[in-house]
Amino acid sequence: MSAATTRSRTPDRLCAEAVDLARAAAEEAAAPGVVGEHTGLLSEGDRVVTHYFAAKELGYRGWRWAVTVARASRAKVVTVDEAVLLPGPDAVLAPEWVPWSERLRPGDMGPGDLLPTDAEDLRLEPGWSGEDEPPPNSAISHEMADLVEAEDAEITGGPPAELPAVPARGTIAALAEELGLRRARVLSRYGLHLAADRWADSFGADTPMAQAAPASCATCGFLTPIGGSLGQAFGVCANEYSPADGRVVSLSYGCGGHSEAAVMPATPQPPPPVIDETRVDPFPLGPPQDTGSVPEQQDAETAELGHS
Repeated sequence: MSAATTRSRTPDRLCAEAVDLARAAAEEAAAPGVVGEHTGLLSEGDRVVTHYFAAKELGYRGWRWAVTVARASRAKVVTVDEAVLLPGPDAVLAPEWVPWSERLRPGDMGPGDLLPTDAEDLRLEPGWSGEDEPPPNSAISHEMADLVEAEDAEITGGPPAELPAVPARGTIAALAEELGLRRARVLSRYGLHLAADRWADSFGADTPMAQAAPASCATCGFLTPIGGSLGQAFGVCANEYSPADGRVVSLSYGCGGHSEAAVMPATPQPPPPVIDETRVDPFPLGPPQDTGSVPEQQDAETAELGHS
């Protein structure tokens, strides 16, 4: 360890004793009455010391005023370099700023909100523009581009040549229009995979509802098929009693509202009564005589007359 490093860790005596000078600088930079007690000092280098004072200003819990003082070599006068308000180890800080595009979560949009889409969004790729050369990453292959060039050939004589324009039916443009490729941008393969993973997490085979279902959505009559490549693995649920009504569900998903499992159970019938014919149960015709509240008493006169 060099001598310069040793000296830098040892606070300069004159700079360390300049607590009043540092406090005056902090009170000049801060509002009146917000500079608290001296909490410590730190050696920043040769003849450079930072004094810390507690900040009593509301809303700045754990912050402290840092005043750095220094003196020149062989000088006896200590001067102030800077006075700033800095957070301490236990300071209350605002959360780190996050761009709005990263803070946005599904379901945050409301009526009237606009969500601009980045021009370099990886979920999208250019659609078919109708030009001779397909754009990069287009769904139209180079073989299809050759067919487009073939369509621009001269039309031979006959009734079709007398038409003002080439019929659109059967052309590449008509096919692209039917497939939805005439849009400026379409879903890329990356965007398709993201959507498929998101839908499978919400309504897929690994959900608790699907694990307890009697059958999968692939055999349910309430499943509405969708087009495109996603139609091979997903559909739309049309059962109003299902938790996935109106949602895109995986074909391996399922719930208790399956069309083939909606059978009303039969009404349970009570068991027939059991009669024991091996014994006789006595059934008295009147109540027992010792059940009244007044004990039964008979005298000799009433007994001879036959009165009860």
